[in-house]
Amino acid sequence: METLDPKDLLHGLLGSAHLFVSAISGVMEHQLLAEIAAGQLTVSHLKILRLLYFTESQSVGEVAAFLGVSDAAASKAIDRLVRRKFLRRTEGRADRRSSNLSLAAAGRSILKRYEAAKDRKLVAMFGKLDAEEVQQTSAFLDRLTKGVVHHSTNPEDICLQCGIYLKKRCLVREAGRPECLYQRKKTRYRVRNHATQIEVPKRGRPGVGPAG
Repeated sequence: METLDPKDLLHGLLGSAHLFVSAISGVMEHQLLAEIAAGQLTVSHLKILRLLYFTESQSVGEVAAFLGVSDAAASKAIDRLVRRKFLRRTEGRADRRSSNLSLAAAGRSILKRYEAAKDRKLVAMFGKLDAEEVQQTSAFLDRLTKGVVHHSTNPEDICLQCGIYLKKRCLVREAGRPECLYQRKKTRYRVRNHATQIEVPKRGRPGVGPAG
């Protein structure tokens, strides 16, 4: 029996992983989303809806941190979702310069239809697989992912967007890192936003601000 070079095995593993991800992305995200949303949503829009549904994020800055884009780019995508009535945007109570985001009824509806269609597609494609095999494969892939994160030069700059795929789990933190890029940016944004909401009295009564 021919002995295979370990490097060739690993290259084959990476190749297979890339092909699987590309196939899933093409079928489950792009094609399925086009069927359900009729061109009204992009994959980035879908990620924003899922982010607001599955996490506590509700500000433009937090969406920007999650997507790894500028506040301006996130705001532009959010504007489109608001215009199409998938999102609601309200002024922050403490600071009118900030805004709070939430899913509108149309956003919840289209997300629900997408998730239901995705579940049907998954059952059709993989429903006959052995349950134990699926669990073992998931655990194996998680272990590989954690290994990649652990050996990264700058693991603190990684966000795998676990929140919209694994919901309550974060593989970056499970790999022994205190927080991922998204959590760090989210924390920094909240601290900065909170600081701008605190009035620093110069004159007049405490907490009121400068006298007129």
